Amino acid sequence: MPKTEPSTGWLANVGYDLALFFWQAIINIFFREIRPRGAFHIPQDGPVIFVAAPHHNQFLDFCLAVQVYRETGRRIQFLVAAKSMERKVVGFFARLVQSIPVARAADNARPADGRLSLSDEDPCLIIGHDTRFLSTLAPKMQILLPKSVGSSVAEITEVISDTQLRIKKEFGGETTGKSTAKIRAKVEDLRLEGKQGLDFKVMPYIDQTQTYRHVYEALNDGRCICIFPEGGSHDRSDLLPLKAGVSLMALGAMANNPDVKVKIVPVGLSYFHPHKFRSRAVVEFGSAMDVDKDLVEMYKLGGTQKREAVGKLLDVIYDALKTVTIRAPDFDTLQVIQVARRLYVTPGQHLSLGQVVELNKRFLQAYQQFKDESKVQSLKQDVLKYSRLVRDLGLRDHQVPGARKGSWKTFGLLCYRLLLLTVWTVFALPGVILSGPIFLTASIMSKKKAKEALAASNVKIKGRDVLATWKVLISVGLTPLLFGFYAFLATVVLIKADAPRSLIIWTPFYVIASLPFISYAALRFGEAGMDVLKSLRPLVIALVPGQQRHLDQVKQMRLQLSNQLTEVINEFGPKVFEDFDETRILVPSASIPPPAVRRRKAADPQGQGQLLNHPMAWLDEQLFGWSWNSKRGSSVSAGGHSADNASESDFSRPESPDGSEDEVGDYDNLLGYLDGQGQGRGSSRSRASSYADLQKLRRATNAMTAADGVVPNPNLDDDGLEMQSRARSTSRQRPAL
Repeated sequence: MPKTEPSTGWLANVGYDLALFFWQAIINIFFREIRPRGAFHIPQDGPVIFVAAPHHNQFLDFCLAVQVYRETGRRIQFLVAAKSMERKVVGFFARLVQSIPVARAADNARPADGRLSLSDEDPCLIIGHDTRFLSTLAPKMQILLPKSVGSSVAEITEVISDTQLRIKKEFGGETTGKSTAKIRAKVEDLRLEGKQGLDFKVMPYIDQTQTYRHVYEALNDGRCICIFPEGGSHDRSDLLPLKAGVSLMALGAMANNPDVKVKIVPVGLSYFHPHKFRSRAVVEFGSAMDVDKDLVEMYKLGGTQKREAVGKLLDVIYDALKTVTIRAPDFDTLQVIQVARRLYVTPGQHLSLGQVVELNKRFLQAYQQFKDESKVQSLKQDVLKYSRLVRDLGLRDHQVPGARKGSWKTFGLLCYRLLLLTVWTVFALPGVILSGPIFLTASIMSKKKAKEALAASNVKIKGRDVLATWKVLISVGLTPLLFGFYAFLATVVLIKADAPRSLIIWTPFYVIASLPFISYAALRFGEAGMDVLKSLRPLVIALVPGQQRHLDQVKQMRLQLSNQLTEVINEFGPKVFEDFDETRILVPSASIPPPAVRRRKAADPQGQGQLLNHPMAWLDEQLFGWSWNSKRGSSVSAGGHSADNASESDFSRPESPDGSEDEVGDYDNLLGYLDGQGQGRGSSRSRASSYADLQKLRRATNAMTAADGVVPNPNLDDDGLEMQSRARSTSRQRPAL
């Protein structure tokens, strides 16, 4: 059993647990699945700083706390922007979970009088035009330039006069002069327009003494804190530059108290369409790292050595985050990687959610190293061409191998699924109508909030990082109001109908009690209906005369690309990963997949069984050969069918909201469940039990593969990936594809 978590008071802990229970329910409704990886890395006691990135989903990134509490029973205190805590709903829950407020200078930026430009001789000397620097500015305050020049920031070191001041470093903190040259060019453009200098804002100096005091108290008491070192949420494909606060907190706590041994745990948050309802996510915990004592001693010396110690620790943290996050320079590159990863998976092979994330990371790492090679560039263009062709045909990649000319059986399957879609629509319709105002309001308002956030941000691309948060907040606020209105409306109707008094009295309670169940049923039936709807288009395409030639073309193109991709991986893979052959996740075209990709029965983590998704599965199987049984499915290890003998139902298989034993879906939009080995989502697991389950899984996998004549790998984790040591590690061994 883990040691008892240091308490901050039983009443505060009760409030924390209630808030956690509430948000766990909300998160489980919004997401189809949140899967933790590497939870055994979480220390069971002692002070811990969780460093999480990327900050893609604003307040819904609180799912990290849910996973830590489930696995270890430990409570996390988040560092939350003081501006966010001023909001009524957010602030209420933030205080319940004992969050530590952090004041940010950017949140208090205000427009300044006049305009400014740079001195021709000294880029650190600022020239004001119609300014009053002496009365409005002071040392340690900061100047923020407009977006047109990159929203550069500089700290004031000296106010010389009303029209002159000196800054600590060039704008942008660069020594190359790029930002300075950009500012000078913009000032010159404005001069030609008849304007002198740039508009600017002033950010006040923020004293963070209270924040650090709360952090040090938490760490001294052996508690856990979590910080998003990027400083704010964003929707970029790569990490933002890390703020130094996390290093100052870890080093400062250990410098103030020699008995404190802080551990830093990097956490990667990988979302699949984070702003969309019923999407999926992976929370990956890296190895816990000890803070180097030499850095603590350097920190104590102050001055330049203190700054050097902070910088070195920040570099270590950044390197650790790179091992648990998917980092692409842009979305085009990420799209290419995702398509290539799907091409790499041979039909019949099945990856877990964790393996999908890991394979994406490995593809990105290799691509970034060899992206300028002619073979890689040629492959990239062919992959993009294939992706466009599949999209134009209205197909998904997993449907291509089974694409074939339509038949009467295809027509029968289409009619059957139309009937099934009608049934699900009828079942979902009452809840959809009743909850419609919530969905519409949340969608409209969240888009409006995203535009506002984008206008106020210097780093966001489309503002998608706030969409999910506002959808949830608006829904949480409107739901009780709408349900109360329906209860009132039902009561009024009964009064006008002269119903019995007892029925009138109890009607509001009946309505309010039944509406959550009606809404949830609509959610589940609606999901099943949408999955069936997505499966209809390929069937229609297969029945259109003249499509077979295009289908054959795209099938042949996919086969050639898969072979070409495998050749490129086999050529460049060993140059990136020293242990390429020993730790690759899968071997394309293998007759028997390695243990990592062997079919494993899902344990239905959320308690949402297949009955609601496909209660007519038996009929589907008997009429059209669509089997949900792993013994009769498309598992390679079970002797399943190949692309050549795939049935029509494989070609148009509707994606299951829960995942399934026989999932062949597009993992960018739908990801199958990992094996829970009988563990329900609601069950809490300690580190001991979690690690014990891990060992059982490894032994079971090894025994199964040994029986098939496959040499087991004793170092595989529950995703079939190389186990990482729980000892201190600042650099990981790089596994192969």
